[in-house]
Amino acid sequence: MKRLQHVLAVVALVACGDGFQPNTDNVLGIYNAQTFTTDSAGTTTDWLAHGAQLQITLAARSVTQGLLVFPDTTGGPILLADLAGTWTLTGDTVHLQNSVDTFVRDMSWAASENRLTGDQTFGGTRIRVVLTK
Repeated sequence: MKRLQHVLAVVALVACGDGFQPNTDNVLGIYNAQTFTTDSAGTTTDWLAHGAQLQITLAARSVTQGLLVFPDTTGGPILLADLAGTWTLTGDTVHLQNSVDTFVRDMSWAASENRLTGDQTFGGTRIRVVLTK
């Protein structure tokens, strides 16, 4: 009976965790923005509602492809950023390297099952993005 209780306790502990451990194989895929907001001076802006797009592909051999489309809400030009480059995974954090200077390469991306999440503040503006496969 004690052995059965021990086995049940171990099963319960394992069941409590989500069990996902990011590695270079299970984070591969095409990710699209599900949420993309900024908070600055007490104002939150939903950039997807303004037409922004963000897609990143994490491919084998640490290769990235992707595109950031960022509208100018004041009537200026739209920013189109090619996100081709490389990526690394350290623990559960993905880092992107590309030649275009945007928040995308400066942000640490938390990897979870079918999701990359970024939440970081740059110069007083908090940027929050959730990308899903």
